[in-house]
Amino acid sequence: MIRHVPLPLATGLALGALLARERHRRQRSDRFAAAALESLLKAIDANDSQTGAHVRRVASYALVIADAVGVADRDRRTIELAALFHDIGKIHEALFDIVHEPGKLTPSERRAVTTHPARGAEVLAPIASFHPWLADAVLAHHERWDGKGYPRRLKGRQIPIAARIVTLADTFDAVTHHRRYRGGRTAHQAADIIMQGRATQFDPELVDLLLLPPVFQQLTQALRRSARLGKDLPNRREARVKESAPKIRIRWRTESPPPAPVREHLAEAR
Repeated sequence: MIRHVPLPLATGLALGALLARERHRRQRSDRFAAAALESLLKAIDANDSQTGAHVRRVASYALVIADAVGVADRDRRTIELAALFHDIGKIHEALFDIVHEPGKLTPSERRAVTTHPARGAEVLAPIASFHPWLADAVLAHHERWDGKGYPRRLKGRQIPIAARIVTLADTFDAVTHHRRYRGGRTAHQAADIIMQGRATQFDPELVDLLLLPPVFQQLTQALRRSARLGKDLPNRREARVKESAPKIRIRWRTESPPPAPVREHLAEAR
């Protein structure tokens, strides 16, 4: 005797199986995207350990600011990723040697360096379906509140919130850590410099938030943690980077044209 499954039950079972397959497919895609980002981050470390350390510090500062703003979890993840990959465009083969040039840059070299946000956005464009706002945040991290930044001269709230936060965190790290042309300064000196850029380079509301005692205290604590980590691990980390560098080389030169929006921003940056 043949038993017939009631139609509503059969439909429900089929729909459940379909949803399960779709969930499994999405999980595999998400794991692939996460693995791709992890590989990119390891490649940054292998090609340039200083930049690898820099972007991790910027990410820690950016998360302090993001938590003070109270952004949603999804936006917090975008901010973290934008901080981790904001300088990935600098390991393009056309820029790598310029960025690490010990002397003063020429005007043409400075113009070349300004293409790194667009080059970074180009690298991240293929994973836009997983992180739709990431490439745009990386593209905009050198825009200014007053509209005098690059590459698109965005102004005020036209600049994505992730980029505005990363810009502040990037500046805080740039001031407080050693550069080839000067030593690192204190957190309070960084705060003074950031205050000078309020409403010109930086979002004034974010500056005011950053300078609130509880938020600024968290930033200084993150700074101290990064300093301790730098003292504890440099030799082991440097050895690992030297060993792996020849195996992971992504100072890329694009063979095919980038997507139209990124191509336009590259042209503007040049």
